[in-house]
Amino acid sequence: MAEKRVGSVVQHDKTGNDKQAENKGQCVTCRHHVTKGHGTMAVPPSYSDLGKSAKDIFNKGYGYGVLKLDVKTKSQSGVEFATSGSNNTDTGKSGGHLETKYKVSELGLNFNQKWKTDNTLTTEITMEDQLAKGLKLGLDASFVPNTGKKSAKLKTSYKRDFVNVGCDLDFDMAGPTIHAAAVLGYEGWLAGYQVAFDTAKSTLTQNNLAMGYKAGDLQLHTSVDNGTEFGGSIYQKVNSKMETAVHLAWTAGSNNTRFAVGAKYQLDKDASLSTKVNNACLVGVGYTQTLRPGVKLTLSALIDGKNVNGGGHKVGMGFELEA
Repeated sequence: MAEKRVGSVVQHDKTGNDKQAENKGQCVTCRHHVTKGHGTMAVPPSYSDLGKSAKDIFNKGYGYGVLKLDVKTKSQSGVEFATSGSNNTDTGKSGGHLETKYKVSELGLNFNQKWKTDNTLTTEITMEDQLAKGLKLGLDASFVPNTGKKSAKLKTSYKRDFVNVGCDLDFDMAGPTIHAAAVLGYEGWLAGYQVAFDTAKSTLTQNNLAMGYKAGDLQLHTSVDNGTEFGGSIYQKVNSKMETAVHLAWTAGSNNTRFAVGAKYQLDKDASLSTKVNNACLVGVGYTQTLRPGVKLTLSALIDGKNVNGGGHKVGMGFELEA
């Protein structure tokens, strides 16, 4: 004999013990599947992160023309240190920076200080989820001791389901510049707008629009910058090891359409291979190998497909250490 209740089904087995089973998405009486509600979506990305999956296929894993070393470590007190040095094989110019990060968790504060070899000092202070959940406030300041040049930027952003907005105020002696952006998302569809207004000249310096769609392993992205630069990208995760992307760009008044095709293949858990080619027949190849936990090696090359025997190709190597 079976008794039926709302939200659960209670059955008596042959031994007289009660068995209770939860109804998961089923009606008690007719057992049909109950359709889940629509419109749920996580927080959409910021405007700068729209189409990021496709951008990473073309940008990450490459470093041709540069020899680079990155070292990261963390002290027992929680202070993070990062140093980076690079050498441009074309110009012979070297550069680097030293960066420290410190968090005050109880106050939600993050401190980030950086010193570059061009003698630029920068400090960034951020506070997140303190005044309101999803609200992030930040102050970014820089100082050049040699020239006495100073700059500062006040950053604000707020994100929650279906919306991600931000507004930055770039201080300048002539007059501040206001940068604002907003992204709305619903059921995989994304729409974003970005604008910059120069208060000194009372003119718009940026007027950008973007649209996108994400469905499972497929992502589409289109953008229009200042009404003259048109772009689009397609990203697809073919399987757990293979990712591909296509990028298109066109400038108003030009008959030349720029395009590129890229792919990333995970050889195993420690190695990956990246390739890309554009309409100018420039072929990029990158290989990343994790030698051991915290040690990563990146090798890359750029080959001019139109002039294979003429030279001018570029190679690069990167070495990352983390402890």
